[in-house]
Amino acid sequence: MTGAAHGKTTRREWSPRIWEGCEFFAWLRLLAKNRFAVDWPYVYIAFMVTLMSMWNTVLRHVQELLYGERIRRTRISQPPIFIIGHWRSGTTWLHELLIQDPQHQSPTTFQCLDPNHILLTERFFTRWLRFLLPSHRPMDNMAAGWEKPFEDEFALCNLGLPSPYLTIAFPNNRSAYPEYLDLEGLSGRELAKWKKTFYRFLQLLTFKDPRRLILKSPPHSCRIPVLLELFPGARFVHIVRDPYVVYPSTVRMWKALYQTHGFQRPAGAGLGEQVFSTYVHLYDKLEKDRRLIPDGHYYEVQYEDLRRSPKAVLRKLYHALDLGDFDLARPRIEAYLNSVDGYETNHYQLTPEERAEITRRWGPIIKRYGYDRAETPEVAAPVKARRPAAATH
Repeated sequence: MTGAAHGKTTRREWSPRIWEGCEFFAWLRLLAKNRFAVDWPYVYIAFMVTLMSMWNTVLRHVQELLYGERIRRTRISQPPIFIIGHWRSGTTWLHELLIQDPQHQSPTTFQCLDPNHILLTERFFTRWLRFLLPSHRPMDNMAAGWEKPFEDEFALCNLGLPSPYLTIAFPNNRSAYPEYLDLEGLSGRELAKWKKTFYRFLQLLTFKDPRRLILKSPPHSCRIPVLLELFPGARFVHIVRDPYVVYPSTVRMWKALYQTHGFQRPAGAGLGEQVFSTYVHLYDKLEKDRRLIPDGHYYEVQYEDLRRSPKAVLRKLYHALDLGDFDLARPRIEAYLNSVDGYETNHYQLTPEERAEITRRWGPIIKRYGYDRAETPEVAAPVKARRPAAATH
């Protein structure tokens, strides 16, 4: 059993599948890689995605015909700011805060879920089809909407790049493309295609809005060498959170995504082990590669500090990364904070066995960030296990 979550609950709402914005040939590759193993209750959804992917491909070519040359000539004059850190560490909340600054922009939910025809259809979708999205995200209580900042890794999936996130579509098969988490082990051709597609997507966003990009994606925590190659002046903000919260919250997140966006009834086998091993890999890679980042281009934030004193933390962040005058952004940040006042995070109960396993597997990282001395109210006191700890993996 993974620690139970407690907090404000929302009724389950209909949600479109992530893959409805996919390019046709990328969708066929995903099906073929998983041997078309769509469970019967989801066949009609796969059929709809197939039809949508054909339409997406047509629109992609129309957009390329109309705007392609201008997009290719677009210069990204301001290196992006990358928000990095493990899933469920507060990256989304930090993303929301930083884009309140009018000098920043971010890929939106629509741009990441329908990246093939942004310039043709975004205005129509965001104005007239708002009802197609649920009001809240499936893993927590944060508001959803077409205009909300979103994770660019989903755009890369829908543009046809391999990604570990493709596991969401077929969760009962082995992890998809683990080598694309850190981009190591790719052939020269595969890496060149990844860089070209990623850069072209950012050119598209910049063509539409020339402001500085704020990008949030946990896999980027493992891609620092490649990101620095593309953007030597990039800034990196790393947010870290109590691992005793991160573990149950991450398990809950993947379960919610599998249930909402998958084409199989998720069995959950191996999910706990996946979270344990990926966490270690991410922080080992981050600890090694952060040394490549120039002085003044990296800043670290603890989630608990950001929750406690958001404006004070952001002021220090602005100063450390030379992002300009924080006071110019402060009124909009304050307005946003007032709008989410009363937001309730999930709370978790861990069994003694679960807590012991987290300490054993993640002990060095827990100590590195001082969480061996911390007490987080989001994790309740240990409860008696109802089944052996091995059942969580």
